[in-house]
This record gives sequence, structure tokens and C-alpha cells, in this order.
Amino acid sequence: MLSIGSLKSVLPASARSLIRAGWLRGVGTSAVSQGFKQANIVIVNKQLADDFEKFCLANNEPLPLLYRSKPGEWSAPPLSTNSDIRTACPQYRKYEGGNFTGNLNNLVEYTEQLKDMVTFYLGCSFSFESALLKAGVPIRNIEQGCNISMYKTSIPCIGIGSFQCNMVVSMRPIPIGKLDAAVQITHRMEDAHGAPVHIGHPGLIGIEDLSSPDFGDAVELHPADTPVFWACGVTGAEAVHSCISESPLAFTHAPGSMFITDLRSEPEVTSDCATDAETPRVFCISQNPSHYSVASVTAVEKINALDSLIQQDPGDRGIKHLLVEDQLLKASLSLSHAKSVLITTGFPTHFNKQPPEETDGPPGAIAMAAMLQAQKKRVVIVTDQRALEMNKKIIEEAVEQGVIKSPVPVVSFQDDAEDSSLIFLCHDGKPQFPRFDHLIAIERAGMAADGNYYNMRKVNIKHLVDPIDKLFLTARDIPGIVTTGIGDGGNELGMGKVKEAVKKHIHNGDLIACDVEADFTVIAGRKAAGVAGETWNTKRENWESGHGSRWLAVP
Repeated sequence: MLSIGSLKSVLPASARSLIRAGWLRGVGTSAVSQGFKQANIVIVNKQLADDFEKFCLANNEPLPLLYRSKPGEWSAPPLSTNSDIRTACPQYRKYEGGNFTGNLNNLVEYTEQLKDMVTFYLGCSFSFESALLKAGVPIRNIEQGCNISMYKTSIPCIGIGSFQCNMVVSMRPIPIGKLDAAVQITHRMEDAHGAPVHIGHPGLIGIEDLSSPDFGDAVELHPADTPVFWACGVTGAEAVHSCISESPLAFTHAPGSMFITDLRSEPEVTSDCATDAETPRVFCISQNPSHYSVASVTAVEKINALDSLIQQDPGDRGIKHLLVEDQLLKASLSLSHAKSVLITTGFPTHFNKQPPEETDGPPGAIAMAAMLQAQKKRVVIVTDQRALEMNKKIIEEAVEQGVIKSPVPVVSFQDDAEDSSLIFLCHDGKPQFPRFDHLIAIERAGMAADGNYYNMRKVNIKHLVDPIDKLFLTARDIPGIVTTGIGDGGNELGMGKVKEAVKKHIHNGDLIACDVEADFTVIAGRKAAGVAGETWNTKRENWESGHGSRWLAVP
């Protein structure tokens, strides 16, 4: 009897012969013919073929197209010799009217129908497993002698015609110390899905239970492992399933039972690649829930250079003592994953003027809103009720001048009921349905330990500040919401993370230190915002005098 272990060095042509003879019926091919590319299979009627090709090209991560056959073509000349798609996979799935109607050992009995059908060969993550193993990255499903785990997600694909579905992913448990290696190897292999689409807690991409995969087998994680998810070609089967009225008959491979090509997999990453400017690095951006992100060496260097710039301390306040490593980097990476962001700003330190706002936060909030809009993210600004109309007017003028592309909603928050903050942050007040992924406070007055709000001179300005801090406190208990605080004195919202350093090193810190912490605390000196601040001063003077001149955008 053949064992899976004995098949890892079998040449693809021999493996296909064994499959054709029925020796590998229903077998997962993860450990078969290691070092050779494997392919997902989707077979559709020729009338749907053009739309399906467009769907693949629009969703290249889950469906990297290796070859599209002609109608009735059993072979795949660029991928293999002497192959016959009717007998080349250990198991197939049949779909009628988009509905799965059963597994098949081969497609020979459907030869006549296949004459009017087109076969799509799509890249498979099994193709990179040999390179991972050579780099010392374990493949747990091979170790455990089972199929890989595959899951439906909440990640939408770009729909084309009748093909509309969410992405399917495969999951491999990877030791935390091997995450960099796994990402660096796979990101270069775009025809095998490339780099992971998600690293960390499965719930963040709509997967409820790792022990209950939608396809394949449950794979056990070791204590030091974290789940890593790659886009998966089974997405093609989901696309077929979505095409209910248009697809009278379709076939796919059974998940994990792939077509084995004659093409060698890409070579593993060499040591020279570790210093390449585009080499990705993995960073933990959240412990609870677990979440990792990826950035290239070049991107990290640029963000760190910016971090050094904003850490300047022209006011000689001693902010160097408040610095926490990689906070700007991790906040930026976290924001890259967000879909909906809530920004708050406003520090009424000039309590005897009208309006009393400090000058460095609001321009930064506008600039950040413009950046997030450019990345197709939803943005909302929350501010004090007394400053609501002023901020709405500023947004209106920013749109007129082209600083931001479209209006940003400006709202206020009042903590007037027991669940006010939860209702504000979540749909119907349900923590499992948050409205926002990320909350940002930029130069926003923060609540001190005694419940008051202080400027740097110890003046209590609580009467001018709405309790927006409560949103940050509530967000701590809502999975999937991340918070960032940006400030330069330690009395800003989010600075609770460094409050002991504020008390020790910042003048009046024992009283003014903010007690509310954020997940990321970005310390930004005032020098970098000087030009923006002067522009804001001009805007405030115009507001006071009623001239109503335009607020000038600052690059």
C-alpha cells in the first residue's frame, strides 16, 4: 500500500498515472511530488469562460491564472505533458445550477459535456510548501498526515458578472519565530497566492472556529504557533456556487486534491533576499486579539525616519522620556488594515479666547482624514458639541479647496446614558458589530486621574471638554477596535500608556498626566507642525473677526 511519505519524491507524471489508476483516490496532494507546482481546477461552460477569466484577473491573490484551456481541451501544454484533466485529480466536485451535487472520482463519463467547457488551472499554495520546509518552516498538516484547513471568510472578492463571492483561505500554523521566513518566501511566489492575506486571530476575517474548517481537515496548532492565512483557489468553487442561474454544470477539484504540474516550484529565498529593499518584515500590531502586519524594509525605513523627525522637542518639554519604540510604525500598519476610522481632536488650552482650540491638532486631523480617504477608508470626526459648527465649516472649506475629496461627517458625543459609548461605537450597541476599526486622538485633551482635564499650566479646562475619553475606555473591551493617541505633552488623550514617565519627567506631570491609554502612543513634538499651526492661527483669527477667508491647506 502506498504511503503519503513515499510520494513526496514521486515525479508529477508518475503521480498523475497513480491518480489515473485510482491509487490516490481522495488523497490530499500537499505532500505529493514536493518541489513541483500544483494547481486548482475550475471547469465552466464556454459561455461563462470570459467572465470567469476576468474574475480571476480581478482577484489574482486567490485565483492566479496559470492556464485557460480551449473548449474540450483535456491537456494543459504549458503545465504538463501527457495529462488528461478528466483523470488528473484524485477527486472532483460537481456543481449543477451552482449547487454542489457530489464528489466524483473522475470526469470520463462527462466527456461529451466537457467538449463545451473550459478548464482553468489556478495557482496553489502547495507549490510553496517545499521552499518553506527547506527553510525550516514546519507544515503541520503534513506532520499530522491530514489535509490542509480551508475557511470561508468575510473578505469580499471583486465581482464580475454572475461571479460574486467572498475569499476562501487556507491556514497553516506557523511558529512565531518563523513568520518572517514564511512571508519572505511566499511573497515572491505570486502564482502560488503570494504572501499571506492575514496573520493572527481568525475572527478578524470572519472565521468563527478554527477547529471547524469549511473544507479540508482541522490542523492542530502547537503552543508557539500562530494561524497564518493565505488566499486559496477554492475561492473558484465559491464563485461557481454563486453563479446559480447561469451555470447548468461545472466541476472543480476537491479541496486539497490538486492537479500536479511538471513545472518546478520557484526556488526558495536566498540569503541575499533578506536585505532586499522590498523584503517584507512581520510586526505584531495587537496582542488581544492577536494580529500581525507586514511592511517592506523600505517602508519601515521611511516610517522610522518620519518618527525621528516628529520626536524633536523644540519646547524642551522632555518628551524623549515618553518615547515607546515602534509606536508610529505599528499604528501606521494597524491603520492600513482599518476600513472605518474615527478621529478626534481639540484641546481648548486658550480658554479665554473664542474659539479656544490649540493650533496643532486640527490641521493634523484634516491631513489624516485626507490620507485615509485617499486609501478608500471611511472617516468620521468626533469633537466637542461647542466646536461642532466650527469643525463642520472647516471641513466644508477643505472640500472646496480640494484638501479632502469629499465631506467628512463631524459629530459630537455625550455620555448621557449607561451604554452611550457602546451604542456610539457599535451597531445596535453590539460589540461584535463595531462601526469603527480604529480610533485616533490627535492633540485631544485627555482626562487626568482625578477626572479633570488640564493644560500644561495646570489650568482645569473640564468645562470645555466633552467626555470623548469614554469612547477609548469602552474600545478596550471591543475586539477589533484599535486606538492611537498622538501628543506632545503627556496630557493628551491616549497618553495614559506613558503616564508614569509623564509624572516623572514633564513639568506639572503629577497633576496633568492623562490617565486614559491607547494601544499606540505616538509622541510628536511641535516643530513638525509649526507651519500647520500658523495656518490654523490665521484660520482662528479669521473665525473670530468674521472675515470667513479660506483655510489654506498645508502640504
